[in-house]
Amino acid sequence: MRRLAGGAFVLALVGAMLACSDEKKSDTVASGVALGDVLPIPAQVHPDSNADYTLSEDDSIAADPGAELPAGLLADLLRTPTGFRLPVVPAQGSIASGIALTLNKNADSALGEQGYRMTVGKGITIAANGAAGLFNGVATLRQLFGHEIETDTREPGPWKVAGGTIVDYPRFAYRGAMLDVSRRFRPKTEVLRYLDDLARYKMNYLQLHLTDDQGWRLRIDKWPLLTDIGSKYEVGGGPGGYYTKADYAEIIAYAAGRGITIIPEIDGPGHTNAAQSVYPELNCDGKAVPARNDISVGYSSFCVHSEATYAFLDDVIAEVAAMTPGPYIHIGGDEARATTPQDYRTYVDRVLPIVTKYHKIPIGWHEITKSDKLSAPTIAQYWGTTGDPSGTGDAAQEAARMIEAAKKGVPVILSPANRSYLDMKYTPQTKRGLMWAAYIEIDAAYDWDPGTYLKGVDEKAILGVAAPQFSESMTSLTDVRYMAFPRLTATAELGWSPAATHDWEGFKRRLAEHARFWETGGIPYYRSPKVDWPARAVPQFR
Repeated sequence: MRRLAGGAFVLALVGAMLACSDEKKSDTVASGVALGDVLPIPAQVHPDSNADYTLSEDDSIAADPGAELPAGLLADLLRTPTGFRLPVVPAQGSIASGIALTLNKNADSALGEQGYRMTVGKGITIAANGAAGLFNGVATLRQLFGHEIETDTREPGPWKVAGGTIVDYPRFAYRGAMLDVSRRFRPKTEVLRYLDDLARYKMNYLQLHLTDDQGWRLRIDKWPLLTDIGSKYEVGGGPGGYYTKADYAEIIAYAAGRGITIIPEIDGPGHTNAAQSVYPELNCDGKAVPARNDISVGYSSFCVHSEATYAFLDDVIAEVAAMTPGPYIHIGGDEARATTPQDYRTYVDRVLPIVTKYHKIPIGWHEITKSDKLSAPTIAQYWGTTGDPSGTGDAAQEAARMIEAAKKGVPVILSPANRSYLDMKYTPQTKRGLMWAAYIEIDAAYDWDPGTYLKGVDEKAILGVAAPQFSESMTSLTDVRYMAFPRLTATAELGWSPAATHDWEGFKRRLAEHARFWETGGIPYYRSPKVDWPARAVPQFR
């Protein structure tokens, strides 16, 4: 995680912020976006109005060894709207024109693992310590070309980028989203589109909620009925579906080509009805339970004291780990109301070693902090609605447990349900979504600080932020995107940008200007009355 380093650096950041606020006067170009007007806002911006660069049809994209994936992504993004060939070629020293993606021979400590330095002048150079930084630089450059870059037909240009330098790096290492494909199945093609959406805003993890009461969505060879039968249900009575191992591999590869890591979630001990409906040995009475397609929660539980449960989980986690190159497996752990407190702790204490046995780091929803044996590197994902433990209700008690675990060294991913859950309604009039945590308007999604959210917890304990979306009411990709945007950009900026840049007025101005990107790219979004959106040529989606 990148930290602010001392008072002098803070003053430099403040200066950069003030420069950003005036950039519309100094570095706006005929086509394109001011250097400091991207989402999320960069850490440092140094505009140079005499150094604007216009991409030409003769340009190429030069890539160092190890930079081929981000270079290929950039070429794919630019070729259709510009009509230029933009071949990806090996880098050979400094460039006279075109675009270069370079890996630093000597690590630039200011950038860390995910930062980048972009220089726009005679050409455009993005330099980073690793491929992750280059992907993040590509996300910024994509926006700097202007909203026309999102078209799926050739446009005349000119394709001009504002001159100057950006030095940028994330505040938190983990910036994620979660997509629930279990309650309502989302076909592979829709998952790929959502990955495209995440990559635009430097989000680097996608958690797939693959199992729940309604359906099991990933093929497990040793337990074939999970998908042969257990995948055929979903909320509302739809046909369900699942991912073959080939589908899952394609999703992982597509994500990697955008700098994103897939995290599979295998939920337990609750949210397990789909598995228990096809394998009766997972139930304490040895009888299969009926399949369900309603939205109730808290009624299912694995048989915690049966060795058959852990033999099942060992097989499942072994296959999932073998399919998943990323470092994490999410074990769920939320809303286990049908499991006694002692049985819950027993379950967590049995499952965590299975995950580490297959060389993965466990993540669990914050209820796993009930285990006395919890320790790093296991990660707790906090979905509570307060970071203040001073009250007497359940929410305060959950916050207290999370704070205690964090102080003992357990890393935390913050997903407060009343701030970051993308399935919560914007207002009572929103047609999709639920409201059990809150109505979440865009200002509520933006106006909190992950670094200070858990009272008394040092920011160093916070691995990052994530925006989950559960799918009870999401019937299409249009629903998924409409409920995500614009709130996903708020989570992205909270996870990426320095705390000193946090400013609602500046964010909503940049957000309003960014709406053209969504409209040009055909992405539905909620036009909050709290933002002064530009006039639009397409009808409202909701």
